[in-house]
Amino acid sequence: MSDTGRQSLTDKVGAAVKPDSEKSTTEHIGDKFKGKSDSAASSVQPESQKSYTQKAGDAFSSNSDQNEPSMTQKAKNALGLGED
Repeated sequence: MSDTGRQSLTDKVGAAVKPDSEKSTTEHIGDKFKGKSDSAASSVQPESQKSYTQKAGDAFSSNSDQNEPSMTQKAKNALGLGED
């Protein structure tokens, strides 16, 4: 279960596992929108109020405001599945 206003860990993993080349334009736009809104909610929500799964999801996906790519993006790039 996700915290209010947050993307669930299952949704994050599902979006990360599917190769970008297999996603439709709508899926790409949806992923970007969900990622940005989840990142904003993550930044505003205090760590003390996050569930264990949201903390794990935040660590896995990284905050999009940071210049460092997330672990997910690094793995996709290493496998040749990322945009970079």
